[in-house]
Amino acid sequence: MWTGGVRVIVFDECNRILMVRQDHPERTVWMVPGGGIEEGENSAQAAVREVLEETGLEVEVLGLIWHVEEVSDRGQRFVNFFKARVAGGELKLGADPEFSEEEQVLAQVRFMSRDEVASLENLYPEFLREELWQHLEQGTIDYNAFRMREK
Repeated sequence: MWTGGVRVIVFDECNRILMVRQDHPERTVWMVPGGGIEEGENSAQAAVREVLEETGLEVEVLGLIWHVEEVSDRGQRFVNFFKARVAGGELKLGADPEFSEEEQVLAQVRFMSRDEVASLENLYPEFLREELWQHLEQGTIDYNAFRMREK
């Protein structure tokens, strides 16, 4: 059975991307906001919800950039990476409703430049370091591959 997740790349007016830092006991990692797809929602809806929960920002999804799959001893997983723009809200550190206040791992949220992202020691996924920016420069990040099947 496939387990689905989302990550959301949100650019500001200076082409910086929205990043969140998670502090885990074994390591600290920077990533774009995201999480699991809940029962009854599609991945684009999950993207909007996850950004709001983690950052306080309301976003409009502009397109699907990457669909990343993993089939391993951990199971079958996929993560859809969406591009989005800020549509409202106020930037603030949010929380994961699946965890208690004592178990929260979200530690920081902010927009980061290409150089700041490139300098991060622990970045997930690694292709945010260069590939994302190359697509932005080439104008290939604006294609929307996301489709919903009509019922």
